[in-house]
Amino acid sequence: MTDLKNEFWDRIEDVRTAMLGVKGQGRLVAMSPRVDDDMPGHVWFITAKGTDLAKATANGPCDARLVVSSDSEGLYADVDGKLTHSTDREALDETWSFVADAWFEGGKADPDVHLLRFTPRQAEVSVTATNSLNFFYEMAKAKLADEKPNLGAQGLVTF
Repeated sequence: MTDLKNEFWDRIEDVRTAMLGVKGQGRLVAMSPRVDDDMPGHVWFITAKGTDLAKATANGPCDARLVVSSDSEGLYADVDGKLTHSTDREALDETWSFVADAWFEGGKADPDVHLLRFTPRQAEVSVTATNSLNFFYEMAKAKLADEKPNLGAQGLVTF
């Protein structure tokens, strides 16, 4: 049996793009998620202070939605959680990347940098094979054994 919660955390570490939005705003935007083993249970994002996401967290945590669709990682998830503005400098150091550096002229010290922490509550998660060889192997094995192929797992995860 697949442990979907652990699979989610293992696979999201290498996801490059996900869609993030505030519930009730009806709009999701592409963001670069960061997960750090030293800060478990959170997905981190860097945005600018003037964005809708930054404005939504200005007065405290808000309900948010994270959508992941990554063929390369075999991870598909629709995640409900809380989005919070964070002033944690250590988290910013760990989250900072060359992608963020391209957006902010002043680097991590740029006054426009706004660190967001997404804390998942519940998700519908699907995990699949991450390469086509595994897919074809499972299809052939299922055909020869006259059974259904094992192409992954899906279920509801509570964090």
